[in-house]
Amino acid sequence: MMKRLYLLLSLLLVAVGVPAEDGNTLLAEIDRRLQPESYEMYRKLINIEPDGDRKEFVLYTVKKGKDNVVALFLDPPSEKGRSSLRQGDNMWLYIPNVGKPLRITSLQSVVGGVFNNSDLLRLDYSAEYDAESIAEEGGQFLLELNAKTRNVAYDHLKMWVDRETRVPTKVEAYAASGLLIKTLRYSKIKDFGNGIERPAMLETDSPLHEGYKSVMLFDGIRERDFSDEVFTLNYMSQVGELRQ
Repeated sequence: MMKRLYLLLSLLLVAVGVPAEDGNTLLAEIDRRLQPESYEMYRKLINIEPDGDRKEFVLYTVKKGKDNVVALFLDPPSEKGRSSLRQGDNMWLYIPNVGKPLRITSLQSVVGGVFNNSDLLRLDYSAEYDAESIAEEGGQFLLELNAKTRNVAYDHLKMWVDRETRVPTKVEAYAASGLLIKTLRYSKIKDFGNGIERPAMLETDSPLHEGYKSVMLFDGIRERDFSDEVFTLNYMSQVGELRQ
């Protein structure tokens, strides 16, 4: 009798448009659609000020597993050779000719603009968030995500996901108080080869930085394995040697 009731309930949910999806399973799929678990890529960051002034950065980024990310600055010349390392919740900035890497926080930004260090050195969404709920809105999935720990930059995310491509189109990031911190918008789906087809552009703005906008352009994303040594403080000065 209970099995029949469960079947009828499932059919009813589908009939009224409630997606037969598990939020955390979908979130893990989104991560793999956006990039391999271990990869290298190039990014251009553009900070746009209210008066139209722009500042651009080019970064080479590598990631391994769920916890390790390092980004090397290639341009502008004033930033060349700097690198940022993330190991789980811990982050550092290496500056050539400075004695040792400096600790940084997720909400700071080594590039200024609207993107913070957590955005620049982002782990998988599923590594930092649990799906509280999943619904349909405007032909897309809407995921409500809660941070797994207090160390995460944003306490809560609302993520709109394209049903066909299974990648985000928009993410709203909130503080624990419910304050909207920023909105991130993914666009320009591109085939990067080897099964990686994902947005090539990420734009963000914030009600806390009225008139400012930051853009992240992705290129050269490909799966690649790295040794654990790459993601250590001692290796931060040598990241450039990984480029092929």
